[in-house]
Amino acid sequence: MTPISNTQKNYLQKIRHEKYIIFLSRIFLFLGFLFLWEISARCGWIDSFIFSSPSEIAETFVRMIRDQSLFTHISVTLMETLLSFALVVISGIGTAVLLWICPRLSKVLEPYLVTLNSLPKSALAPLLIVWLGANVRTIIVAGISVAIFGTVINLYTGFRETDPEKLKLIRTLGGTKKDELTKIILPSSVPMILSVMKVNIGLCLVGVIIGEFIGARQGLGYLIIYSSQTFRLSTVLMSIIILCVIAMMLYAALNLIEKCVQKR
Repeated sequence: MTPISNTQKNYLQKIRHEKYIIFLSRIFLFLGFLFLWEISARCGWIDSFIFSSPSEIAETFVRMIRDQSLFTHISVTLMETLLSFALVVISGIGTAVLLWICPRLSKVLEPYLVTLNSLPKSALAPLLIVWLGANVRTIIVAGISVAIFGTVINLYTGFRETDPEKLKLIRTLGGTKKDELTKIILPSSVPMILSVMKVNIGLCLVGVIIGEFIGARQGLGYLIIYSSQTFRLSTVLMSIIILCVIAMMLYAALNLIEKCVQKR
């Protein structure tokens, strides 16, 4: 193993130092924001009834942890998000494969997929409530509707951009369409599929929250809309912060999976 020179050591140390400075800057920026927010609320610079304060949000969080109601809302939202995400991944890959196998079908459906992907999904939520009723199924469908069309478009586009020379080699050796799919298309598309999944987990969470705004009796989306109607803004802000944390954790989990796959 080649020893590291002093120049390389200094360079690596400089990079680590830069990352450390950036990390500390983010922490101080966040703490400074919380401090300024708290002081502004206590001194009357902002209306604490409308903007709340970090201490009031923390008190609300502790109170809902003690009565265990918060766990119920979080678990419901997580379950709906993960279920809609799993269905998006399965149906998205399946549909993209079908379009790749049948190019004529892809040409027929492409304008519809683009149009549906561009449609504001919040406009579909009231219709879903009427069609399916106010239940968990409606919320999961809302979560799926936000991500599914973009998933199909991105995956199908990625499948089409696979190296044509590799596909030609498979056909030259007498391979079938199935061989092209299982030996070239899907294996080479794993990084793209994981990247699409990282985007989709956030979109599914957004869709679930939209569904919970209208047709739920549990979940963080329901907690936000109910608390805003009763002017419990500390609960609203607490729920939004929890949603941010959930989104970060889900993204981090998929990012970890992606790194593990890349190491293989």
